[in-house]
Amino acid sequence: RGPWRSVAHSQHTFFIESFMDELAYAAGKDPFEYRRALLKDNPRHLAVLELAAAKAGWGKSLPKGHARGIAIQEAFKTIVAEVAEVSVSPSGELKVHRVVAAVDCGRMINPNTVEQQVQSGIIFGLTAALHGEISIEKGAVAQSNFPDYEMLRMADIPDIEVHVIESGAALGGLGEPATPPITAAVSNAVFAATGKRIRELPLKKHDLTPLAAKLAQAAE
Repeated sequence: RGPWRSVAHSQHTFFIESFMDELAYAAGKDPFEYRRALLKDNPRHLAVLELAAAKAGWGKSLPKGHARGIAIQEAFKTIVAEVAEVSVSPSGELKVHRVVAAVDCGRMINPNTVEQQVQSGIIFGLTAALHGEISIEKGAVAQSNFPDYEMLRMADIPDIEVHVIESGAALGGLGEPATPPITAAVSNAVFAATGKRIRELPLKKHDLTPLAAKLAQAAE
């Protein structure tokens, strides 16, 4: 095993923020409002969460088959919240349409660098969430190059919005903190769209046909 972008934050955020979503639904609460209540004594985290939700239009109606998911994490002294908007077709085809990120990295030096690093972190994390998998065959890694290790292509990259809070806090990192929240944000959105909870990545391994469509097929 070797280090990955954001090291252990990516795995831990997927586990924690997916479970946080499960807790919210078990409590009968909106996932954003559930997190909001838990962060009432953490003003920086709360501000980032609220900004991401507001800019994403959390709570506003979406086209049929679309849904939103949310996740937040602090990594390397930078707080990032992300809202993913996805759609899942009746046949189970997943598409990520939009990602809205809110960031508090403390003192901001170069706004262009902030936006670029957040965008690249999201794209990197989306590749892992949707496709990333290394498999071993006969004692060797089966994927030898990009033709058999699928990457997110430009045509599949969603609209990405980056919003920054200049809190004046200590300087944080930006090369990695945007990667962790995206896997949970997408998988939480998939649950909202389909009723299927994702506990293992990549998403390509799962049948995402919405439960309503499955029940209709069974009835026929």
